[in-house]
Amino acid sequence: MGSIVRVDQQRPSRFELDEAVATLAFEGVVVMPTDSVYGIGCAATPGNSAHERIFKIKQRERSQTLPWLIAKASDLATYGADVPDYATALAVRFWPGALTLVVRASNAVPTEYQAADGTIALRCPNSNLVRQLARSLDVPLAVTSANTHGEAAATTASGIERAIVEAADLTLDAGPAPVGVASTIVSCLGPEPQILREGAISTEQIMFAAR
Repeated sequence: MGSIVRVDQQRPSRFELDEAVATLAFEGVVVMPTDSVYGIGCAATPGNSAHERIFKIKQRERSQTLPWLIAKASDLATYGADVPDYATALAVRFWPGALTLVVRASNAVPTEYQAADGTIALRCPNSNLVRQLARSLDVPLAVTSANTHGEAAATTASGIERAIVEAADLTLDAGPAPVGVASTIVSCLGPEPQILREGAISTEQIMFAAR
């Protein structure tokens, strides 16, 4: 069983950051809070063994992919290719926040992290902790909800399944996630946005901001 460390999601201490960065840098799996729900993730580096472990821990099909949590909104242009103007507008309006954008992956995204159609899901969360981890590692974090496949996403550390905590190398406990609702997922592959999952941000808000 990995260690559990209490953190302040918006004002993490240097100790908390250093322990999490070290765990991620050495191909560890970390359960972490975000603004929406708790996630389980790893550093999105090529050949990271933690990437495969996450699928086993979640009992999730390997054919699926993990969204990336990025350090800053401008990373959309780094990891996305042929990003439409409306996607940039959505990022400006809702990032940092509970919005995930599915875009065509640039050459900066290793193939192992891309979906079969060459896309990547990106989100810049409203969590100083997560953004500082990505910034310190100088790579995004490949993160999905911290639950086994088919179970509800955890919105508090106490709500995370024991098996998840035991399988991870480190769990960061920040108490309740401030939003408590999964992010809204928007496909940005066509001429206009397509809502794949409505979450914390409504369809109406998305369509208005994308105009």
